[in-house]
Amino acid sequence: LQKILILLHVTTCVVIGKTLMILFPNAMKRYILKQGEKSRMNENPKFSYENWGPTFFSFQYLLFVLKVKWKRLEDEAYEGHPAPNTPVVTFTGEVRHLFDFARDNRPLILNFGSCT
Repeated sequence: LQKILILLHVTTCVVIGKTLMILFPNAMKRYILKQGEKSRMNENPKFSYENWGPTFFSFQYLLFVLKVKWKRLEDEAYEGHPAPNTPVVTFTGEVRHLFDFARDNRPLILNFGSCT
């Protein structure tokens, strides 16, 4: 049931977004670029809206967002409960799971960061 609700929500957003991109391309470009400021994506000197902007609200975009949102249904963590064994990607691109890195009774420390 959750997956169906997510499908309906994401599909509705994509249809509305695509319609707005057709009817108001300049306004949508400004909106998308404004969203890029929040992630600091616009600070990248190789950033070009023309390279990726038109992909917003495409069929590939829909499939990607669905895949991410459906996967996140499995990744809920609750205080006092065991941690989820979520998939992670190594520096070599290999997909592993968190518990693959646990050893005996050592604490498992996750360090999140960003490289630009």
